[in-house]
Amino acid sequence: MTTKVEKSGQKRNRFQKDGIPIKQKRNIWKDIKTHKILILMCLPAVIFFIVFNYCPLPGVYIAFTNFNYAKGIFGSDFIGFDNFNFLINSNKLWMLTRNTVLYNLAFIILGNLLQITVAVLLNEVAAKWFRKITQTLMFLPYFISAVLVGLIVYNIFNTDFGLIPSLIRSLGGESMSFYSTTWIWPIIIVLVNLWQGTGYGAVVYFATICGMDTGIMEAAEIDGANRWQRIRYITIPGLKSIAIILILFSIGSILKGNFGLFYNIIGPANSLLMPYTDIIETFVYRAMMNQQNFAQASAVGLYQSVFGFIIVMLANSIVKKVDPEYALF
Repeated sequence: MTTKVEKSGQKRNRFQKDGIPIKQKRNIWKDIKTHKILILMCLPAVIFFIVFNYCPLPGVYIAFTNFNYAKGIFGSDFIGFDNFNFLINSNKLWMLTRNTVLYNLAFIILGNLLQITVAVLLNEVAAKWFRKITQTLMFLPYFISAVLVGLIVYNIFNTDFGLIPSLIRSLGGESMSFYSTTWIWPIIIVLVNLWQGTGYGAVVYFATICGMDTGIMEAAEIDGANRWQRIRYITIPGLKSIAIILILFSIGSILKGNFGLFYNIIGPANSLLMPYTDIIETFVYRAMMNQQNFAQASAVGLYQSVFGFIIVMLANSIVKKVDPEYALF
């Protein structure tokens, strides 16, 4: 008579060969049925990326054609890389790339440092009502349109009736013309970007802090660690992974500037400030408004995407060598 032990041994042998476990073939339909709720939750995001990121990919071909409305994208004459001469022959490629990259680096580095600082400070606030009010007030600028932001900046720095020039004159000083002072605008643009985006970014880091194990904090407090030591050795290291992921995602768009911010703050035709504030998007906008050449605009978009892809791959490879756990893939 076969015992239960023998039966269980026979059952185990079905999944083993010479004592080595055999990898079972997964049933994809069974996995879908098991995780159907999670799949349904992810479905809107998947559809979004398919529709807006993958379906338009064949349209990249327009960058290599002399686009003709009557012939369509694939019927237009193929001209190779002639459209890319749009930026190269303008003699502004280096200046535009430099401005776009440096501004985005400032936004990424200073933005993440400020967001982490704010999130840590919010976590240390004992009064929940004060924390909620602070979060709400800091989050509001993110929803202000770029047009309104440009209007606010104009009313602050305008030479005739701006807040700061008027305040300087009321104190007996001589008001400076901000819109003809080139060096100050990179500082203003970075500060405005930080003001508008810090509250939104801090929420991500604050949510990560709230998800940390409180038992570790309590154990450190019992062992005599003060508040600064708990922040330095527990909270900040716990934010390392999410900070690296967010920075890697941001690096992918390092060559894509915030058109709304630059266009509404600086304006479309301030030639004096352009060497310091002109980015690829604003330059392309001005050129396209005059020439109506969508093929050249597509060429610039492809240049930005390829450049961003290369930077992401390089950054990810560096992170993977330093600590593979924090790499994207």
